[in-house]
Amino acid sequence: MTSRSVLSASRNHYLHGLLLAGVATLALASAPVRAFDLDDVAEKAKAMAGEKFTAPTSNLPSEFSDMKFADYQQIRFHMDKAYWSDRKTPFKLSFYHQGMHFDTPVKINEITSNSVKEIEYDSARFDFGDLKFDQNVTKNLGYAGFRVLYPINNAGKLDEITTFLGASYFRMIGKGQAYGLSARGLVIDTALPSGEEFPRFREFWIERTRLQDKHLVIFALLDSPRATGAYRFVLRPGRDAVVDVKARMFLRDKVGRLGLAPLTSMFLFGSNQPSAQHNYRPELHDSTGLQIHAGSGEWIWRPLNNPKHLSVSSYSVENPKGFGLLQRGREFSRYEDLDDRYDLRPSAWIEPLGDWGQGSVQLVEIPTPDETNDNIVAFWSPASQPEPGQPLDFSYRLHWSLDEPGLHDPNSAWVKQTLRSVGDVKQKNLIRQPDGSTALVVDFEGPALKALAPDAPVSAQVSTDDNAEVKENSLRYNPATQGWRLLLRISVKDPKKPTEMRAALVNGEHTLSETWSYQLPADE
Repeated sequence: MTSRSVLSASRNHYLHGLLLAGVATLALASAPVRAFDLDDVAEKAKAMAGEKFTAPTSNLPSEFSDMKFADYQQIRFHMDKAYWSDRKTPFKLSFYHQGMHFDTPVKINEITSNSVKEIEYDSARFDFGDLKFDQNVTKNLGYAGFRVLYPINNAGKLDEITTFLGASYFRMIGKGQAYGLSARGLVIDTALPSGEEFPRFREFWIERTRLQDKHLVIFALLDSPRATGAYRFVLRPGRDAVVDVKARMFLRDKVGRLGLAPLTSMFLFGSNQPSAQHNYRPELHDSTGLQIHAGSGEWIWRPLNNPKHLSVSSYSVENPKGFGLLQRGREFSRYEDLDDRYDLRPSAWIEPLGDWGQGSVQLVEIPTPDETNDNIVAFWSPASQPEPGQPLDFSYRLHWSLDEPGLHDPNSAWVKQTLRSVGDVKQKNLIRQPDGSTALVVDFEGPALKALAPDAPVSAQVSTDDNAEVKENSLRYNPATQGWRLLLRISVKDPKKPTEMRAALVNGEHTLSETWSYQLPADE
């Protein structure tokens, strides 16, 4: 072969290689990028579950770790620097700065059509007020969490509708609502003597939205000493805010009490437990009670308490249809608070998607001296746990609503309010004489009762535990509400013990109402 032939062959081989490379490059460029989904996060969670837990370490300098809450409040996000502010999309993101007990950074990523990249921390996004510190100490810090902004109330005006901050806590509000109770990703050993373990979301992935999008997708990676998890949240803003949650969880080790779809709220005092001190606010709470829709079809209402001692109530349910912490009664006169607007704080309702099997709805009530502590926890506890390393999949829809009747069956009446006072007996001279009993007034209402005549043969089925004696059980039509009012006078045998009681309205063999399930807390 001549030199010219060798050169020609080399050139042809080289050109052929370029052609193949070009075809390959074109193929890669035109091939769709595999979508990021829950499986990607679950792979991370499963791998972590097989490894020893490594506790996150704080990277905060003393100027930020030692600051008071008032100082932390000075750190404000520049809204003109909101993420996606340069994009035509109704959703924007803002971020929380590290400080106080928010001492470890949370990694936040953006998912686009062709990439997954971290949203880098930038201290220029924040106004630090009059805080004094060395600017160099912030350069290696990060975000403690994030907010989602969306024009929920007025077109063109961004409102904060969702926040993820601290452990696995998150909150969401709909139109005209004010932040109240919180949801959590997972709870472990809540109210057990061993102490509660607080899983945390350590990393997030947020899908970039488009102009026409009416929902936002967020993925989260959860981690704790004995559990890991992958979560997918689909946020749908509206009159009622709705979040579809799909999760896959792995245990590193067995836990004493596993809690799924947990809600956390606050109850200081209310109509069933008035304030011990004079207060112009008749009620002060984020939630009035726990509502359960059992798989059997029964509806249960449990008014909340602020007990003197830790209290745990358990409701065994198979395949629950729903449960949640509700703020029943939205008249402003119930709260009289212009600053905190408890009348606008939403109820949160968990709607399981699919069968959850055997388990129980757990209600934990913790004593609190003021409204700054979340002292109420409700969650689903499955009857059996997965083996370490094996997945546990569960899905649910979380509603944030001001429409409590809409969260109930209109064909079944519900409890409007529970009132509690000192029991008394009316004397012949019409003077009321206290007799040492406790009086409970339960108002039932709803379309099912309004459809009945005032003289309908409605009766109350009442039961108590052996710590109570029923001194009076009377039921009468309430013309003000077109419902029925139940009056119970209870004599407690041992005030050091809590007293359980239940009541429901019936018409013959037909159940008219939900079951009122109440616990009178111990006095000592």
